[in-house]
Amino acid sequence: MINKDSPIPIYYQLEEIIKQKMQSEELQPGDLLPSEREYAEAYHISRMTVRQAINNMVNAGLLYRQKGRGTFVAEQKFEQDLSGLTSFSEDMKKRNLNPSNQLISIQLINNIPLINDRLNLNTDDFIYEIKRLRLANEEPIALETIYTPEKIVGEIDQAHVTKSFYDYIENQLNLKIKHGIQTIEAALANKDEIKYLNIKKGDPILLMQRTSFLIGQEGTPIEYVKSAYRADKYKFNMQMKR
Repeated sequence: MINKDSPIPIYYQLEEIIKQKMQSEELQPGDLLPSEREYAEAYHISRMTVRQAINNMVNAGLLYRQKGRGTFVAEQKFEQDLSGLTSFSEDMKKRNLNPSNQLISIQLINNIPLINDRLNLNTDDFIYEIKRLRLANEEPIALETIYTPEKIVGEIDQAHVTKSFYDYIENQLNLKIKHGIQTIEAALANKDEIKYLNIKKGDPILLMQRTSFLIGQEGTPIEYVKSAYRADKYKFNMQMKR
């Protein structure tokens, strides 16, 4: 209930009430919210206060408005904390979601200057190119392409990449990943991303590129990854110290 004697602003208390209903799934994505008048009468507060709470949640992407219809609960974005290096599978499991992969292709390539440079390889070294669709609870979230050196990972087949690639590297190959260098930028979806991520032409994506390095091998690169995340489904957050 709303505590009018609390130092916490009333609009913030209402926001927390609505968020709790969303977390308990009493309010689900696509549900129509009660009107400002209904909230005002139910909690004995002003419509202006209700409007401020709703506006804050709309601005935060938790709710959305449709002209002439009302305010609705938005689909919530998946969040990834960038303070540590985790795999997609590890990240989804932390959220009690079921991660899965759809293998699109796996092939050996070589003599690709950009990839050779990222992985510190010679022109005659072979590289596995692994393209996968990453899903959470069967919903497409990211289109991922992994490049990894054959001379380090050995022979790879479909069985090795149906789950977490980090799990394969660390638990089956007994290699340990030390750190990664990662960039994230906004981009427009290309044809493959439109096809596999079930989005439209002109839709934005978050393009992530990461190079990961092994422990104890003088910083040997083990993977270069390009991932296109649905911008409407995913967001990254980080802690920064001054």
